[in-house]
Amino acid sequence: MSGFVLVAPDKFKGSLTAAEAAAHLAAGLRAAGREARELPVADGGEGTLAAALAAGFARVPVTVSGPTGKPVDSAIAVRDGVAVVELAAASGLALLPDGPDPSGASSRGTGELVAAALDAGARTVVLGIGGSACTDGGAGLLAALGARFLDVAGAPVADGGGALARAARVDLTGLDPRLRSVELVLACDVDNPLLGPHGAAAVYGPQKGAGPGEVAALEAGLTRWARLLAGGNGGADLPGAALPRVDVPGADLPGAGAAGG
Repeated sequence: MSGFVLVAPDKFKGSLTAAEAAAHLAAGLRAAGREARELPVADGGEGTLAAALAAGFARVPVTVSGPTGKPVDSAIAVRDGVAVVELAAASGLALLPDGPDPSGASSRGTGELVAAALDAGARTVVLGIGGSACTDGGAGLLAALGARFLDVAGAPVADGGGALARAARVDLTGLDPRLRSVELVLACDVDNPLLGPHGAAAVYGPQKGAGPGEVAALEAGLTRWARLLAGGNGGADLPGAALPRVDVPGADLPGAGAAGG
């Protein structure tokens, strides 16, 4: 008998990592007299970094802000100008120190991982966005890369999806200029839109600990946030003022609701 069996599982969530599952399956095959080769895979969530490392990427350690701002020892994976960034390794549900925080959890640490990838000279950044603890529309990620989000008084808006409803102005002039020359690839396995009954807040908010009231507040914040990005600052001269109804490019695209938007 020739050839081999390629063992390429994803994680068995709650019990085994992808690497552990591959090792056990391969051990069973070898015990039966077959040659087995292990190649753990991932779907963009937890284990994406480990899968890249198993495929020969090099680990670069990075300390970043966790979903509630506390430091987290994380890493990126790099090889030949490509960096793999795992959102769950910086802004994931497993990193919440005191339980769910659906309104306060932020994607800032993921932006810090992207910045580390830019520092490492990456020309392509593959960003796996599963396992998110936050519903902040990527505001934290952008803030870590130099964007500023201000309230009506000109003060910075706090991190977290619960604060998006207070955003009155977006300043992207400080955004890291290296982003212009980098290809950003999102690894995502869901097709939810940003807003509405199938959107980020309604579908994934409860998984992150949000009750009905928090889901409604997060939906309102994401709606305001998306309209602000698409339509400028008109109508935002008062705290909580409704922004004008404008089309939000991309809000209905499949996957726009992934990872909290």
